[in-house]
Amino acid sequence: MKRRALIHSAAAASLLSAVPFVRAQGSLQRFKFNLGWRVEASGAGFILAAQRGYYRQAGLDVAIDTGNGSAAAISLVATGAYDAVSADLGTMIEFNTNNPANKLAAVAIQYDLNPNAVIVRKDSPFRTPADLAGRTIVGQPFNASRKMFPVFAKAQNFDGSGVKWENVAPDIGYTRFVKGDFDALAIFYFTGMLNLKARGMGADQLRAFRFSEFGVNSYGNGIVAAPKAMADAPDAMRAFVKASTRGWIDAMAEPRAAAAALKERDPLTDEAIELERLQLIVDTTMNTPATRRNGWGAATPERLQATIDETVAAFGLASRIGIADMWTDRFLPTAAERQLKA
Repeated sequence: MKRRALIHSAAAASLLSAVPFVRAQGSLQRFKFNLGWRVEASGAGFILAAQRGYYRQAGLDVAIDTGNGSAAAISLVATGAYDAVSADLGTMIEFNTNNPANKLAAVAIQYDLNPNAVIVRKDSPFRTPADLAGRTIVGQPFNASRKMFPVFAKAQNFDGSGVKWENVAPDIGYTRFVKGDFDALAIFYFTGMLNLKARGMGADQLRAFRFSEFGVNSYGNGIVAAPKAMADAPDAMRAFVKASTRGWIDAMAEPRAAAAALKERDPLTDEAIELERLQLIVDTTMNTPATRRNGWGAATPERLQATIDETVAAFGLASRIGIADMWTDRFLPTAAERQLKA
């Protein structure tokens, strides 16, 4: 309910938003972007694009800020506080369904495969997803892995309604999971694995049920933009998506350079951990047959429809929206410019 209130309040506040795309000093156009999370590998492509001057070369003065999850990011872009954000598409679809007069749109796909997962200890009795029925799982109400759990359970033919959800702060949840207080963690795969490693529990001690490997076909995060930002300055949006695409293609090909860029942006960053996290992101969500075929940022109607259908089922939405209500490809660069490096 808290998460829904946050999303609904965003629509109500939209009239109070600042006007985007104000010209900066000189010839560069201001553009505000929110990472949706901290300075971590999940934002490496954007940070690298900024470091290498891709945004400035495109005529943009881009401010890149940190965030606090997809729900908060969706609220920020819906009010016009940001021109675009990185956010979970399921959260955006929920917002659009509840706010048809202020629909947002994904303008590029960041994670071709959904990163949601449930992580258990390898020495536990949980060998298959169905073994999670009736167990205790850490996952906050705003947590995308918790929200999408019903779709995951349905795809694996077990009743997930008996799961007991523990709503504790993520940092506390990791620590207590390591102690054995909970059966499982619902979390983005690359977030959970690396944060547990930092607490002394390595991959050899864990088993992960990644939703994308167990019947869930939804896309993960994308670049999400507000209608006003797209309508008022489409060339700026197009330039931002093109420069961000360059940044992510570079980050996938040069992960060490991307990790170093994160360190430069935030000196407190653990460069080694973020390099490992970035490699997990690339290997499990980005470097896919579809991305190699269609290029970074692209989407297919089949997968977009699956994302809508699974979100409607998981969130219990009363009405459905169409693909045109949540996605546009008019800001994507050309197919040649989206291709991954060999």
